[in-house]
Amino acid sequence: MMPGNKFACSGIFVGLLLVLFTGADAWAASAGAVTAAETYLWLALLLLLAKISGLIEKLGQTAVLGELLIGVLLGNLYLLGIDLVEPAKTNEVIAFLAELGVVILLFQIGLESSPADMRKVGVPAFLVACVGVVVPFAAGTYLVGPWLLPGLSNNAYLFLGATLTATSVGITARVFSDLDVLHSREARIVLGAAVIDDVLGLIILAVVSAIVKTGEVGAIDIAWITFKSLLFLLGALVAGNRIAPVISRWLSKVHTGTGMKFSILIAFCLIFAWLADLIGLAPIVGAFAAGLVLDEVHFRDFSEPDLIANIRRVIANSDPDTARNVRQTLDRHEKHSLQVLIEPVGHFLVPLFFVYTGMQVKLDVFFSATTLVTALGITVVAFVGKLVSGLAAGTADKWIVGWGMAPRGEVGLIFAVTGKALGVVSDQIFSVIVAVVILTTLLTPPILTAVIRRAEKNRK
Repeated sequence: MMPGNKFACSGIFVGLLLVLFTGADAWAASAGAVTAAETYLWLALLLLLAKISGLIEKLGQTAVLGELLIGVLLGNLYLLGIDLVEPAKTNEVIAFLAELGVVILLFQIGLESSPADMRKVGVPAFLVACVGVVVPFAAGTYLVGPWLLPGLSNNAYLFLGATLTATSVGITARVFSDLDVLHSREARIVLGAAVIDDVLGLIILAVVSAIVKTGEVGAIDIAWITFKSLLFLLGALVAGNRIAPVISRWLSKVHTGTGMKFSILIAFCLIFAWLADLIGLAPIVGAFAAGLVLDEVHFRDFSEPDLIANIRRVIANSDPDTARNVRQTLDRHEKHSLQVLIEPVGHFLVPLFFVYTGMQVKLDVFFSATTLVTALGITVVAFVGKLVSGLAAGTADKWIVGWGMAPRGEVGLIFAVTGKALGVVSDQIFSVIVAVVILTTLLTPPILTAVIRRAEKNRK
């Protein structure tokens, strides 16, 4: 089916869903209450719209951008006199599931990362990450924030600076993969720096959130919060690596099936999120730490069922080439089985977070020329702050590394949502931040593609 036909069919399908929901909404209004059944229908509608928005990938963009845009569209129907979506924007069940979605997202990022990977990326990646965090944070907090948004609190500027530190590794990795340069020096530096960037960004989020909760704090207090964040991450790694195998081994005696393995994964994620909140850190820091802790080796008693054991016995008697190929495939399957196991939950909750976040954007704030200029100005600073990080890339192509660090994506949104929940980020600032995320997400892939192709042409 041609892309145009796909968009047309999707539009018809969405129209039918809206007609269906309009009838249900009218019935609920006549009944005088928002029912649980109506929430079910909203969840179904938002999930389907999130997946339909994935058609934006046909235009060379990422699914995250589509989910954000569909959320912005739904959340601003009130500007056309359509109040249909307004109840969903304040629905506590949807808000909770969206918050759970961001916890699952950080858990997935943690599962895909590892302390060993961080050690392998080397000094250039570490320097790129540090510059790519410090420069945007300082520029947003002390320069562009007070200049373009005068009169706000120091806490608001801190959150603005924090949101500019993020890097969306998924968007950049997709570009590198599509251009078949994923194993280049530049790609390795960017991907390694993005992992370190996530850790530094989460520490900044923890520090800024604590400052907001406790008021103005001194350098010693900030150092203590940073130390506490690092101590939590390191403690989680040490304790988790000791506890996870014991719990896994004990529960495997109860049942070795997929259900038990899945339950251990989710339980670790939620318990670590609770522990992080208990000591004053953001729950997403705990979820990220839980992902770093867990590894397939902790599920050794689950990972050798009869089928896999039989396959290993068969390849042991095969010719060397066949045995090697099958063994590599099997090892890759086992290595990624934790991510694969958690993916269905992510498919449900993570898109819900992005759509719901988009729904909170108020486009009417951009009717002001001042706000529009502010969004564009901060976007320029967001790009420059990451391009500067490329200067620390050593002998690698600095433009490729700098542009590779540019897209903000999901982590920047997490910071913005956290700030809004704490009452620091206003509707205006929140909408500006989302605009920055959308613009950096939209513009980076084609620019990065052009820079890579030009570099390849020059090498020839």
